[in-house]
Amino acid sequence: MATDTAKAKGKTLPVVTKAVIAVAGFGSRFFPVAKTLNKCMLPVLNKPVVQYAVEDCILAGITKIAIVTAPGQAGSQVRHYFSPDPEMEAYFHNRGWTDKWEPAARLQDLADFTFIEQPRDNRYGTAVPAMVAKDFIDSDDFLLLAGDDLLLRADGGSDLADLIARRERAGTPAALAAATVDGTQAHRYGVLSTRDRDATTHILAEMLEKPRDWQKPTCYINISRYFLPGEIVTYFDKLKPNPATGEYQTTDAVEAYAADHDVLVSPTIGTYYDCGNISGWLAANNAAALSR
Repeated sequence: MATDTAKAKGKTLPVVTKAVIAVAGFGSRFFPVAKTLNKCMLPVLNKPVVQYAVEDCILAGITKIAIVTAPGQAGSQVRHYFSPDPEMEAYFHNRGWTDKWEPAARLQDLADFTFIEQPRDNRYGTAVPAMVAKDFIDSDDFLLLAGDDLLLRADGGSDLADLIARRERAGTPAALAAATVDGTQAHRYGVLSTRDRDATTHILAEMLEKPRDWQKPTCYINISRYFLPGEIVTYFDKLKPNPATGEYQTTDAVEAYAADHDVLVSPTIGTYYDCGNISGWLAANNAAALSR
């Protein structure tokens, strides 16, 4: 268990060093190409989507990253990308292309990667990666994020670092990042209803799935980036399939935890792109290209 600590609101809080990144989905929206190319490996410019998530984790001080992949061949691309490849590295060096190889090699120097294969059993849903990563989490606080969700920001900062810092200042045991969208779009997203502890501290009150009667001009939406305490593992252990979807959902575990503890909602600075669908992925590429 982690022993480093940070101070917040007079409390001693563990320093988070672990992240779980979920990339085990089939990517059915991208079929047929997703039959051979994992959706998280789709490029945004010259980097796969999941690399942006990994880099955000590293900027936030994360040193241990578990990537939950599909089993066997389906997850092999992700595992290969974040693993050493001495033969390819030697080839690039011999050709004088060290500068081209360095961006890939640098990630392996900055974090330790663990790969966990998510079994194809009767469990399906966003909560399963945290469930199968239980041994990796080992009662420590951790970040949980989806590998196909992307935040782009022009200042070089890290929204995950912001999430960690705000949670420390607020003194809450858990937090989740939230993008802000126009209220007329609430019906498209999982919306985070909040109560204000003060002018800058927003606490999760309720998670609403695609509400059609949202009345406010803007809303916070869930973008699957969480700071979670180790104790939440027991809430994942108790999960049952959601009656509406039949899936094991992270939001159900977080809502149950929020009924017992304060969960901070942290608005992001970066612009959110859902790269799990074609339009979101294309928009991310266009935005990244224009920002160069």
